Amino acid sequence: MTAGFQLGVIGSLALSVASSVAIVICNKALISTLGFPFATTLTSWHLMVTYCTLHVAQRLRFFEPKAIDGQTVVLFGLLNGTSIGLLNLSLGFNSIGFYQMTKLAIIPFTVLLETIFLKKRFSETIKFSLLVLLLGVGIASVTDLKLNFLGSVLSGLAIATTCVGQILTNTIQRKLKVSSTQLLYQSAPYQAAILFATGPFVDHLLTNRSVFAHTYTFPVVGFIVLSCLIAVSVNFSTFLVIGTTSPVTYQVLGHLKTCLVLSFGYTLLHDPFTARNILGILVAIFGMALYSYFSVREGKKSAGDALPVSQMTDKETEPLLVSTKDGSDAKKANGVAHDC
Repeated sequence: MTAGFQLGVIGSLALSVASSVAIVICNKALISTLGFPFATTLTSWHLMVTYCTLHVAQRLRFFEPKAIDGQTVVLFGLLNGTSIGLLNLSLGFNSIGFYQMTKLAIIPFTVLLETIFLKKRFSETIKFSLLVLLLGVGIASVTDLKLNFLGSVLSGLAIATTCVGQILTNTIQRKLKVSSTQLLYQSAPYQAAILFATGPFVDHLLTNRSVFAHTYTFPVVGFIVLSCLIAVSVNFSTFLVIGTTSPVTYQVLGHLKTCLVLSFGYTLLHDPFTARNILGILVAIFGMALYSYFSVREGKKSAGDALPVSQMTDKETEPLLVSTKDGSDAKKANGVAHDC
């Protein structure tokens, strides 16, 4: 584990948090204040701008492209694009509380899938820290839990596609020896294509409005451009974090973003905030601290292991702040609208 690689991991985590919080703020202004509710279509624009940015970077030789099996890239891109659409549909057909439960369910299902199919073992301390984290986020963000059949089915599909997509993001980088940048560059067009084709339909279904009939004022266009530019960092950092740590660590980081957004809403936007919200955030932060501590401790025990962090299969040793990799390739990028 080199100091340079540790610094790179910390940098990717910081970039992911900063860019994700920034895009949530930007999109909140775009959707709530300026009345542009077409989230799925907006995400397709995010991915198209990300691809164009990476194409320019590749032409300027900031990174070298690497050929990846066409079927693998197409299926991977379509899967990630589908997961974004399903998450948006889940939000549209469920209560906010049930949608938050859907997001919380991604961590345990990821752990389950990696345990069953990748034979990855998670220590009891890691499982306990994740339980504390999920409990805290649940207390802070989950309110009403109204259920309906269609919404539940959409949530189940969203969980499945998101878990598989994030596991594949890590696995493809590891097994095919491609960087996060190379993988995002290859897959972004397919993610953008499926969302570009289905986005207007999904958004019309959710809002009963057409993205083509919307009035595009200067402020709306300005915030759309800003959102797309921030999304380049969001997508890049997402693939980087998953590739250098693990899908579970990325989800832990995602809940940190949730706590930061809730805190931001209270302190700067004066959103309603209760003692329950404060308690939940504190419990969640405690869970994150436990996860990071136990991951670092287990990482030190495995310091002699030659496998990079993204290749470890015996333990959940990817810490939130430190990682055990030999420092080879750490360039990369993320997709979605996950926080968009």
